[in-house]
Amino acid sequence: MSIAPEAIEAEILRQAEARGAAKSLCPSEVARALAPEAWRRLLGPVRQVALRLAAEGRIEILRKGRPVPPEAARGVIRLRKGRG
Repeated sequence: MSIAPEAIEAEILRQAEARGAAKSLCPSEVARALAPEAWRRLLGPVRQVALRLAAEGRIEILRKGRPVPPEAARGVIRLRKGRG
């Protein structure tokens, strides 16, 4: 199973926009929306696309509720709409 990075990007941005800058989402929510039966295999690609989007300033990556730069995104992260 392979989902195109463009499809992952579109889903991250769609969910982030729907929640707004005040609420965050888990990368697993994006993976589940794209591949309900095999979402775990999609977590790595979702995180990779999220890191790129954060580097571009299109979303923020949160760790323990605080924004972190993409290079510091380790462990459990959440995503939210970029504030810029």
